[in-house]
Amino acid sequence: MPSAIANGVDLYYEAHGHGPVILGIHGSPSSAVLWEPAAVRLGALGTCVVYDRRGYGRSTAPEPFEATDLDDQVADAAALLDRLGAESAIVIGRSTGGLIALELAHSRPHRVDGLVLLEPALFTVDGDTRAWAAQLRAEVLAAAGDDPARAAEAVVRIALGDEAWDAMDAGVRDLLRAGGRAVLAEIRGRGLDLSAEPLELSDAELSGIEVPTLLVSAAGSPAPLRRVVPRLAARLPRASAAVVAGGHLIDPASPVVLEFVRPLTEP
Repeated sequence: MPSAIANGVDLYYEAHGHGPVILGIHGSPSSAVLWEPAAVRLGALGTCVVYDRRGYGRSTAPEPFEATDLDDQVADAAALLDRLGAESAIVIGRSTGGLIALELAHSRPHRVDGLVLLEPALFTVDGDTRAWAAQLRAEVLAAAGDDPARAAEAVVRIALGDEAWDAMDAGVRDLLRAGGRAVLAEIRGRGLDLSAEPLELSDAELSGIEVPTLLVSAAGSPAPLRRVVPRLAARLPRASAAVVAGGHLIDPASPVVLEFVRPLTEP
């Protein structure tokens, strides 16, 4: 499968289907591997492009890779669209990927035709969630020690619970652990959800994001993650919200998402 030098980083990506571009952005830690089944289903509606973000999976990272900012992540997504010859896309983001997608729409509105935000990690939109994220950051850094793999595992265990981690396939756990260096780089950078200086968007800035938006939360997710969705739904002018079964790893091609995306891809 192809890769593209975008924003100075070799980003691995996959494209499924034909037609308008649907860009999928994964969370932290994660990989496009976990999006492949969804990408195939979304590929029935358009060209679904999923990629490994810098430092994850099959993508490279600049050296030294001590820190990465939200601006880097947004620039990567925009540069990948440039390499694909796509002026704009429907953007689907899960967790940290939803934060990146939201900031892409905020900073480069001409690049986004629609947003699907699966429990996006804009934790600053709610006071209790912001405090929870700060505690999560401290716990992940303490758990990591000298082993970046432990940082990735800690994010999943603390955010989703030990049972969720233990229930994962061993290969998936290994894949997530391999993203530990990227998790730490995001924590040490600026603007991302677990950084010391996470993104803050004012009500006025959120009201200026005028693309059609679907916000999705999961009934089984931790309350701090679920709280973000109604807070954002009340502030984004063209937003609707839905609740699905399951936990935080919401299916990017669930029926409610396909129903929302389909009319955006039609002529």
